[in-house]
Amino acid sequence: MDAQTQTQQGPAVEITDAPEASRYEARIDGELAGWADHHRSGDVVAIPHTVVLPEHGGRGVGSALVRYALDDIRARGLRVDPVCPFVASYIERHPEHQDLLADQA
Repeated sequence: MDAQTQTQQGPAVEITDAPEASRYEARIDGELAGWADHHRSGDVVAIPHTVVLPEHGGRGVGSALVRYALDDIRARGLRVDPVCPFVASYIERHPEHQDLLADQA
């Protein structure tokens, strides 16, 4: 599952799952702009860390990464453990994803 989305200010960001690196990656014009680490245990995907490189900060790259990750987790029939505070905050602000929370099972 690959996705391309427009950031808030700037070019489109392409997001893919990079399973060999255990992370979702965001690229702008082919260059790495950020990533969200993920680790699966059973039917739960933990997201412990999200990074947006400073030169791409403030443009919605982090939100696009998290949205993609959550959509991918849902499509696979899994649940999420949002260890990363940014991911937890995103889910709080977007109730349509709260049913994915592992502690809501």
